[in-house]
Amino acid sequence: MIEETKITRNYQITIPATIRKKLGLKVGDTLIVKLEGDRIILEPKRRSITEIRIRLGRKVDWRYVEETIREVIEKG
Repeated sequence: MIEETKITRNYQITIPATIRKKLGLKVGDTLIVKLEGDRIILEPKRRSITEIRIRLGRKVDWRYVEETIREVIEKG
């Protein structure tokens, strides 16, 4: 996916809506900025499982989540 954006006078950019939606970015999320050669790479900072647990509280069966993650990792 390729999108275009402009740099404002304050050196800010807007992340296009299609990309925000695809990555699930929300106001207040943190991005990691990397420089690779002459390319600027933006990546969402992923939350730790502990942060996610606190945020979701008891709404999730964590045993199921952790079991599913283990299965995916094992299948590689």
